[in-house]
Amino acid sequence: MAGRTVLKHTRVYVDGYDMSAYSKEVGELNWIFATEEQAALSDGIKNVLPGHAAISPGAINGFLDNTATVGLHAVLSGGTGNRTVMIPIGDRAAPAEGDPVFAGQFEQLDYKAAVGGVYVNASLTLGNWSGQAASLGYDKPWGTLLHELSAETAANTANSGLSSDKETSSTKGGFLVYQITAAAGSGDYLATISVDDSADNSSWLALANATTGELNCSTVKHGVVALAKTATVRRYLRWQISLNTATSVTFALAFIRPE
Repeated sequence: MAGRTVLKHTRVYVDGYDMSAYSKEVGELNWIFATEEQAALSDGIKNVLPGHAAISPGAINGFLDNTATVGLHAVLSGGTGNRTVMIPIGDRAAPAEGDPVFAGQFEQLDYKAAVGGVYVNASLTLGNWSGQAASLGYDKPWGTLLHELSAETAANTANSGLSSDKETSSTKGGFLVYQITAAAGSGDYLATISVDDSADNSSWLALANATTGELNCSTVKHGVVALAKTATVRRYLRWQISLNTATSVTFALAFIRPE
């Protein structure tokens, strides 16, 4: 049952790393449209139309932790760079499939550390929308969590998925955002993450081009895969994985449908 939630059920994933244990709060998760005022001579009032969207998570504030490889300082103190960010918000519990998620790629603008009363705090500011979704003209960062951060060891054969409440299908495309934080197996831990769609929540097909391609999961992986803006996406969606030399992959997956 949907309802109000609290900050502790929010998670923060950046560039394939789970930063939730180091983060104290996230920014305003901005999705703001500039307004353009116009009026003809005979209009009684001004007309206002939405202009370009400004999209940014804002600042992520946390603890300075220099744990090798995975700590917030170790991962993000490099300063600037394009970051893949996923911020799922759980419904009065840890995020699960179907929960809302703010996701995309954003420029890191800075990294700051400050001594507090007890802890040394760290913060980074993330700028506006960037990356593949932005280059194709997508302007919506809010989507659905198709797979919460957890491990999978086999393909998804469940005949159930997540549906759009607004339409049975669309021809407006969309994009997926993925974070792979860990894996096990042999060799290069090869695996592919993808999305299936269905018209009836029973008969499933791979959603064309909604795939990471085969990845070497022996190190963290992350990214955005944007579909053409005219691509057909049917009503129901589910996560999918194809394992090659990987025997287990821990990942989170989101899909964003345009309005």
